[in-house]
Amino acid sequence: MNKLQVGFARVDVTPSLGISIAGYYKIRNMEGVLDPLEVNALALRVDETKVVLLSVDACGIGTNECGVLRRFVAETTGLPYDAIFIHSTHSHTSPHVRCDVDDPHVIGCSVELLTEYFNLLKCRLADAATFALADLQPAKMGWKVGSAPNVAFVRRFRMVDGKIRTNPGVGNPDILHPIGDVDERVNVLRFDREKDTVVLVNFGNHPDVVGGNLISCDWPGFLRRRVEKSLDNVKCLFFNGAQGDVNHVDVKATDGDFNDMFNDFDDVARGYGHARHIGNVVAGAVLQVFDKVNYVDVDSLRYIQTMAKMPSNMPTPEQLPLAIEYNRLHEEGRDDLIPFEAMELTTVVAEAARMVKLQNGPESFDMGIGALALGNIAFVAIPGEPFTGIGRGLKLAEGWTMVLPMCLTNGSDGYFPMKEAYDEGGYEARSSRFKAGVAERIIAEGCKLLDQLR
Repeated sequence: MNKLQVGFARVDVTPSLGISIAGYYKIRNMEGVLDPLEVNALALRVDETKVVLLSVDACGIGTNECGVLRRFVAETTGLPYDAIFIHSTHSHTSPHVRCDVDDPHVIGCSVELLTEYFNLLKCRLADAATFALADLQPAKMGWKVGSAPNVAFVRRFRMVDGKIRTNPGVGNPDILHPIGDVDERVNVLRFDREKDTVVLVNFGNHPDVVGGNLISCDWPGFLRRRVEKSLDNVKCLFFNGAQGDVNHVDVKATDGDFNDMFNDFDDVARGYGHARHIGNVVAGAVLQVFDKVNYVDVDSLRYIQTMAKMPSNMPTPEQLPLAIEYNRLHEEGRDDLIPFEAMELTTVVAEAARMVKLQNGPESFDMGIGALALGNIAFVAIPGEPFTGIGRGLKLAEGWTMVLPMCLTNGSDGYFPMKEAYDEGGYEARSSRFKAGVAERIIAEGCKLLDQLR
């Protein structure tokens, strides 16, 4: 028997001019707005159990900050803390979300702006959750898997010199072959209510397409708007999937592939028009399956969270002197004295920052991993950027109709590369604060949670 109720809400969380923009190891301050940032909230209820999923147009919200926000939403709504899931879509043209400013990445922005925005976001998240809960109505759920081809690409490559590089550049003659593969599946959940429909979309790819100093929710915003313009009485929200090793860059791009794009500071082609293209393609995956979903009754709603201890990727004594020097030069704004360019420069700067930060430990971190079961449809909340292999591993969990991995949910702890990536190298593994094995442990812990929810 179907017992599901669903509520939806949307609020604006666009910041004030001048706030620092997250996403790069480079100072950027907001100069304007291309499109507004949003919080999209989905409230779920079966019998007396209620859960709220909040999707925020943010690059990432740190674990400590997420804890503050979740507690405030829980206190405001009266829901248990573990029933609040806060997800960042990972837009690289959104502001830092900080309740402290002891971080060189936010230099150039006033403490007042950061504090103002954090307080704004805290209140708006609580508003969105409250509105969504007030909007709870009987609903039937349908599911289906679509496909979004040729918009997500592996971004790690083996080069002729044997090294692994992230984003080595379009047409680079030194590329031998990509490392990894892409999951083009688009998970779609459709919730039909008496007078409208709410659509939840789950797909893994980096929203790092727009670039520049103007605020934008990147391609997830285009996705939401395109779906809502194409279908009557529909509201759309998006939860990013396993996207740590994929982005929008096709190294074999030619001719029209470069429409509406420019070559950015790190030799990555970006552009607002290309974000629109990706949003349209992913929206097309929704349209492929919207009318042909498989409807199922939902008679249960369960959620769970665990804390897993993950070993820290601490530097060796031999690595520290150079890391300290590179980190100092970067903090002084003297990247020109670091003998690397483009994405290789970003890689060594990120690696140096990781080594300096972890030179005195800790030896391990506690990582919160959560799961939610809506009937036989499951979500896994991962507090960082999982490689595609993690998403594939979780989707293979036995006994589930569909598993939706959600990156950057209830935290933002950096990259979770597969074990072999640490031997290969590249930006993600060299910057990760976790030792090799973190990805495989996340799969194991996630599947264990799913087993407990069955």
